[in-house]
Amino acid sequence: MKAGAFIRKFTAKDGREVTLRAPRWSDLDDMLEFINSLVEEGADITADTKMTREAEVDWLGLYLSRLEKDQVVGIVTEVDGRFVGQVEVSPKSGRSRHVGVLGISLGADYRDIGIGTELMREAEAQARRLGIKLMTLELFASNERALHIYEKLGYREVGRIPRHNLKDGRYIDNIIMAKDIE
Repeated sequence: MKAGAFIRKFTAKDGREVTLRAPRWSDLDDMLEFINSLVEEGADITADTKMTREAEVDWLGLYLSRLEKDQVVGIVTEVDGRFVGQVEVSPKSGRSRHVGVLGISLGADYRDIGIGTELMREAEAQARRLGIKLMTLELFASNERALHIYEKLGYREVGRIPRHNLKDGRYIDNIIMAKDIE
């Protein structure tokens, strides 16, 4: 997929127009601000320290290179011209190349209005295009909102790693989910 390529628009439950597109270099500062806002919020993500601009440049460069070569699915979402979230699907390799690992994040003000669900659906459609047949994802067991959405979309718990995450002095299990998208 070409960097910045338009995918589609839809209307969120709150009436705002949402654009789905591929990420591009000009997203760099918005992406950096976004990931750091999730860290500040204490969101249920593995990152626990803010990213530097240098680290984000390195990450985005590799990400866009893999995107252009169709080695990964990458979709960002915009509301009112502002970056508000993203989803990535990274195919595994070798005998597991039919498996895609999904990661999704959405800004606090843009949750519970259908954007995450549409991002997930589009990620699955794009993953099929790359030959992905099975999607997997992981989440903190404490993230009940995400768990509900994933179950609603057909993902099922296939495993759990006890005490995988340490947040605020408390251990939290990691849930592994999967969905056949063939």
